[in-house]
Amino acid sequence: MARYTEAVCKLCRREGQKLFLKGDRCYTGKCAYERRSYAPGQHGQGRKKVSEYGLQLRAKQHISRYYGVSEKQLRKYFAQAEKLKGMTGENLLRLCELRLDNVVYLLGWASSRAQARQLVNHGHVQVNGHKVDIPSYRLKPDEAIQVRQKTKEKDAYKTIVESNASRPIPEWLDLDRAALSARVVTLPERSQMAIDVKEHLVVEFYSK
Repeated sequence: MARYTEAVCKLCRREGQKLFLKGDRCYTGKCAYERRSYAPGQHGQGRKKVSEYGLQLRAKQHISRYYGVSEKQLRKYFAQAEKLKGMTGENLLRLCELRLDNVVYLLGWASSRAQARQLVNHGHVQVNGHKVDIPSYRLKPDEAIQVRQKTKEKDAYKTIVESNASRPIPEWLDLDRAALSARVVTLPERSQMAIDVKEHLVVEFYSK
């Protein structure tokens, strides 16, 4: 996957809302979006009429940046979502929500999705007792996730977990904070997904 190497706060400003890409910083007064809630660049504060295509593009970019997936991955998820029963837009978001790196972030085991992706890549997370180092691994109901024992014992990692202890946990996940283990209870419903996006615009974008 091609990596974005510029300031990630620009992405929040471009999308017009927080994407929580900087971890703890996003919850403080240092958040760039809190200080400058307009698009980056010299024309960022100018009023522009957004076309229908522009709205669809922004919705697509929002999902891609929020979950940290590439355009190629998002198109793949859309193709899979079309084949599933139910609404395509909701299916698309559900596929993204069930990514292992996203679930690690939601459980408070990482301060950002980028950090969660790194934890998974480096083999610090197990699924059903086995190491899984693929961030895009799609979790299923009743699957168990846990942090590797050696990782739990590191003081630096304990600090990360403690700083995220107040983060609300979605109802579709069952977390044991003391053991740093969790279970996927059921598939997430749209109302249980925190992302603020009009997914039908993405369906329209890819359906052209």
